[in-house]
Amino acid sequence: MTKKKTTNFKKYIKWFWMFVLGGFSFIILLFLFASWGFLGALPTFEELENPENNLATEVISADGKTLGKYATENRTPIKYKDLPQNIVNALVATEDERFYEHSGIDFYSTARAVLKPGSGGASTITQQLAKMLFTGRASRNIFLRLGQKVKEWVVATKLERQYTKNEILTMYLNKYDFLNRAVGIRSAARIYFGKEPKDLDIEESAMLVGMLKNSSLYNPLRREERVKQRRNVVLKQMNRSEFITLQEKDSLQKLELGLDIHREGHSDGYATYFRTHLQKVLRKWVKENPKPNGEQYNIFRDGLKIYVTIDSRMQKYAEEAIQEHMSNLQKYFFKEQKRNKTAPFYDLDKSEINTIIIRAKKNSDRYKRLKLAGKSEKEIDKIFNKKTKMSVFSWKGNIDTIMSPNDSIRYYKYFLRSGLLSIEPQSGHIKAWVGGIDNKHFKYDAVAQQKRQVGSTFKPFVYATAINQLKMSPCDEYPNTPYTIPKGKYGIPKEWTPKNSDDKYGGMLTLKDGLAGSINTMSARLIDMVSPENVVRLAKSSGIESEIQANPSIALGSVDLSLIEMVSAYSTFANKGLRVEPMILTRIEDKNGTVLQEFTPKTKEVLSEESAYVILDLLKGVTQSGSGVRLRLPWKKPDYVTGHPYKFDNPIAGKTGTTQNQSDGWFMGIVPNLATGVWTGGEDRATHFAGITKGQGATMSLPSWALFMQKCYADKTLSVSKEDFEKPENLTININCGDNKDEKEDVKKEQILEEDTDF
Repeated sequence: MTKKKTTNFKKYIKWFWMFVLGGFSFIILLFLFASWGFLGALPTFEELENPENNLATEVISADGKTLGKYATENRTPIKYKDLPQNIVNALVATEDERFYEHSGIDFYSTARAVLKPGSGGASTITQQLAKMLFTGRASRNIFLRLGQKVKEWVVATKLERQYTKNEILTMYLNKYDFLNRAVGIRSAARIYFGKEPKDLDIEESAMLVGMLKNSSLYNPLRREERVKQRRNVVLKQMNRSEFITLQEKDSLQKLELGLDIHREGHSDGYATYFRTHLQKVLRKWVKENPKPNGEQYNIFRDGLKIYVTIDSRMQKYAEEAIQEHMSNLQKYFFKEQKRNKTAPFYDLDKSEINTIIIRAKKNSDRYKRLKLAGKSEKEIDKIFNKKTKMSVFSWKGNIDTIMSPNDSIRYYKYFLRSGLLSIEPQSGHIKAWVGGIDNKHFKYDAVAQQKRQVGSTFKPFVYATAINQLKMSPCDEYPNTPYTIPKGKYGIPKEWTPKNSDDKYGGMLTLKDGLAGSINTMSARLIDMVSPENVVRLAKSSGIESEIQANPSIALGSVDLSLIEMVSAYSTFANKGLRVEPMILTRIEDKNGTVLQEFTPKTKEVLSEESAYVILDLLKGVTQSGSGVRLRLPWKKPDYVTGHPYKFDNPIAGKTGTTQNQSDGWFMGIVPNLATGVWTGGEDRATHFAGITKGQGATMSLPSWALFMQKCYADKTLSVSKEDFEKPENLTININCGDNKDEKEDVKKEQILEEDTDF
């Protein structure tokens, strides 16, 4: 009996050790099979050294701020040194307490998970990284899942040999998708809290670490209360691991999430129109600058660093200025259109209006999608006339409504558009670029894409040609009488006798008075003295690239130009006659920080320093006694559109411009180290104010310039100049015309709303 029991015991021991050794052998074989690739391909050494990632290309401002990204996945990796210690602590405490002790696989946690289901997961941070990088989503098939798990273990051990613990932890945080275009910890910190990762507070880090369990389940934009509960679990774990005290845990758990959402879609954030333009520039750059292996850089995947000239502070102020003024101006326009039977158009019959609507329909994305889908015109018309749910723009925020696409086209025609561009004349650096009032709803860029009639803002090029060519003085006088250029001269088909906008004549006027008052007879006289060809030549040299017909009418601004051309050309006056080609790029780096290209400005001498200074003196007269005088209201009276008194007391060279029927309102303003231009008008030239009072450049565009400059001057970190323009040492042209100061002050008060329409 005893012998039988002994035999059975030995038998059990034998089977036990066979089971144990067999189990270990099976596990070893699984590892060997996985490492040999029998369970599926494993990453090579090179792949482990350089894990495949879609890295966002980052656009970085002149003052070091991220303006936006181009990305397949919105991921911008950071280094361990850029992580706050509290997020490292939260991650280790919650996801892998023995992270710094194991070599990729935590056998203790694995055994606990097997023997005590529900006691917690067994995957280490390294395994989770391996899964994200190389093994993909878990299979539902238990056998496939087992093989996948083994592959994770093998890859995890390889990662541990290849990288340090801190590198693995950082790679994991850089790789994870936190949803809402927040791929990686840096994007998550910026999108959910408007911060860089290093600035995250403990409770903010805890929330993001809590999302690692399941970002869809713990989405802060949809399940805020559930996310808060999960965050508090992380804080509890941090206390358990002695990273925070019990008092800190209790205090932090009472806090709200404190979300500060900063979306990073292409139409979100600042400089959206600029980023659209930059993308076109970069597409051209990658074609002309291939990688060493001949491949093209991918701006959506290769993690380039694009350093641009835009200053994030000035960009912010420019967008705020446009929004503040245009939202006020639009109220006046809406009010006026209530009395307009053909609103929002003037001077058009029903068929002409219908043509505009049809053209807009065919230019819409909706129409193009329907055409690609093979829809007939009849089917498309039916769709465009059918009411549907949509979200439309308003200055008080988007409005959810029901209207037909055709109705929405007409609705958007009511909105006035505006653009602003600011350039540093000495460097050519574009500091602010506002292409429109809202990039989500109005895609057309008023800075670079659009060309509109420039009106009186072109007149300084006529005066500059006369001064540079004939050495004329601002004090030279000519009669304010109608001036005729005969038929045939300069190839014109009939004689040309322009009228003054106020239809007033008589007396003698200096050049300074002529430009300040935007006197058309003076401009006609001067262009005849120097010839249209020479004016075109100087304008082209100053930076205007569009075609300009060399006929006398250009003296009044009968030419369509872009805002970027105009501001660039005006910058030449501020830079002592030296043109510096506008720049938007300073350098491009690859993902490793290697400089791929640095950019330098191109320069060209256009005017003598003396001539440039004299033009600036003439333009200063516009803001002292002409159509720009509202910048210097001498009493505490606010601008009636914006509600602000400007009261600038520093030297400003400027010029307003208003075209026929008030279709376009311009203001160009220069201080020594900043040239800024603003255009305002409707999408169609038939959309405009009925009268000159609200429709002139001094009302439509000057206030945006003034608000922008007020904000720039208030920011002492910007150092925008309030000084006068530097006077040449040997100035031979007389600029002191002996103006009576008291008389000029009276003119300021009487001519706040000076009319400067040109046609």
